[in-house]
Amino acid sequence: MAFVSNSDDLFDSIIMADARFHDEGYQEGFEEGIRQGTIEGRNHGRLHGAKLGAEVSFYYGFAQAFKYLLQNSSDVKARKRLKAMESLIGLIQNFPYEDPQYEKLQEDMERVRAKFRQVCSLLNVATDFKEYVSGSTGMSF
Repeated sequence: MAFVSNSDDLFDSIIMADARFHDEGYQEGFEEGIRQGTIEGRNHGRLHGAKLGAEVSFYYGFAQAFKYLLQNSSDVKARKRLKAMESLIGLIQNFPYEDPQYEKLQEDMERVRAKFRQVCSLLNVATDFKEYVSGSTGMSF
């Protein structure tokens, strides 16, 4: 009986090798997928975080520059523009930069963009952020 049992074990190990190799391959592929997904997710986050940071920084610089230009004006329209500018600066200063998992990031960013469009409308300035960043103005270094 022991002889039959050894041959059964030999055949079982041969037959089960396919399933064992399949399971091992699946586990290795799963672990590699997690590793690659983490790397890809990190790179994606860096890229979009940098774009978002550049956009917010542009809005902040824009608002600061126009605030400086408008603060000495006595015109009634300039006061309204200055108030809108200060509102935009306030939104940007309260923006949660340090919280990467902030749930209302998109909503807050839409508020900043809407306020920027309002300010640009008051100033009669083009609102296309990409126009200023993309280098389409012909500047090169």
